[in-house]
Amino acid sequence: MQDIIRQLEDKRNAAKLGGGPKRIEAQHAKGKLTARERIALLLDEGSFEEWDMFVEHRCTDFGMAEQKIPGDGVVIGYGTINGRLVFVFSQDFTVFGGSLSESHAKKICKIMEQAMKVGAPLIGLNDSGGARIQEGVSSLGGYADVFQRNMLASGVIPQISLIMGPCAGGAVYSPAITDFTFMVKDSSYMFVTGPDVVKTVTHEEVTAEELGGALTHTTRSGVADLAMENDMEALLNMRRFINFLPASNREKPPVWPTSDSPLRAEPSLDTLIPDDPAKPYDMKELILKIADEGDFFELQPDYAKNIIIGFIRLEGATVGVVANQPMVLAGCLDIASSIKGARFVRFCDAFNIPILTLEDVPGFMPGTSQEYGGIIKHGAKLLFAYAEATVPKVTVITRKAYGGAYDVMASKHLRGDVNFAWPSAEIAVMGPKGAVEIIFRKDIGDAAAIAARTEEYREKFANPFIAGARGFIDDVIKPRNTRKRVCRSFAMLRSKQLENPWRKHGNIPL
Repeated sequence: MQDIIRQLEDKRNAAKLGGGPKRIEAQHAKGKLTARERIALLLDEGSFEEWDMFVEHRCTDFGMAEQKIPGDGVVIGYGTINGRLVFVFSQDFTVFGGSLSESHAKKICKIMEQAMKVGAPLIGLNDSGGARIQEGVSSLGGYADVFQRNMLASGVIPQISLIMGPCAGGAVYSPAITDFTFMVKDSSYMFVTGPDVVKTVTHEEVTAEELGGALTHTTRSGVADLAMENDMEALLNMRRFINFLPASNREKPPVWPTSDSPLRAEPSLDTLIPDDPAKPYDMKELILKIADEGDFFELQPDYAKNIIIGFIRLEGATVGVVANQPMVLAGCLDIASSIKGARFVRFCDAFNIPILTLEDVPGFMPGTSQEYGGIIKHGAKLLFAYAEATVPKVTVITRKAYGGAYDVMASKHLRGDVNFAWPSAEIAVMGPKGAVEIIFRKDIGDAAAIAARTEEYREKFANPFIAGARGFIDDVIKPRNTRKRVCRSFAMLRSKQLENPWRKHGNIPL
């Protein structure tokens, strides 16, 4: 027995050492943590239970039979974050560059399947050179097996990817299917083909960082949600982020204790809206002032900035926020913001997270670049997402709600449960000046007549009372009471039940 126990300890030590001291030092020299160090930081101390520590690859070609390391480049298991169960896999770059083999893929698939069975979030720490070339099609099949399980888990359990090193070729598609993707600045990148292939095919000179670095994907492509400074910050933010999410689609979001009264008034909100309707203001101020303890976890803050998405808590319970941002493009909806908002709304709906919509939108962005880019179809994604959502939906119109954008932003017509407006709200087909210049085209040359007609239109439509008279607005509220009224609305909606007609699935305008 003692000999077997000794062999067990030797095997464990070999697995824990990964690719060996030199490769671990190389990982540290790049400012990166090892796979096990990352798990230790991510999970509650002492909670990690590892599986498949002794798994090895089966490849015998190209001298691989003599190169076997227990664990085969990925650490899998489960543990807790703030006492809540999560499953995790962490790729080990010190072992064959973290490359994915058939055995490596089977380990990841095993943990994904178990996460779905018990209903707990899956967190993937990606740091891999891609498919293991020596295994050929077996490694490619392994990727496809992972993708299939990503799809099956979508909308069932939250899936979150942390890109903490290279992620190239087929490897990028698993994070792309997951719900959220975080990256690390200067040490992680994602691309389908690397700089060398790009140069060969398109003759473009580009670095790995420019092509697929964290800043590229959080500011230009929208592929990633957040860019972190280093491994430590990424893992600590993941611990904070997971607190907002339910364990699965079978549960409601967690409720955390708070001392912030739901009756708290915010008198400063009475002066948030400028007197000049053309002057912007920061919608984030409203979000922070109504959230429990001013805590807002924003997603994609540097991409499509004309719309804001993220999580707050109200009375301790998670709420998803979608808000137009007047500081950027006057809060207009364009292609990028429509896609950004739509994906977030669908995530919230899939995981029983109520949605708060804060609206100040003058319409969809005009122009040939938007029309040629398909704003009609892309804008319809946000419309489809809101219309399909059955979770509690509360909307507050702070200022402008013009045209089709009024309809799209969780209007009463799209089954909005509670729709409020501030006294400053303007709900109309378009702004007063544009409307008058169309209706009274013959008077264009008469400045005084146009001014008088504009004021007449403003008095008629540039207020919330016409919509209120139709029942499209449930109440016109004082800005200072927004938190109280929104908290009461979500409390009332806690037992809401609504189902869409049976179908295999809808056909969202992709």
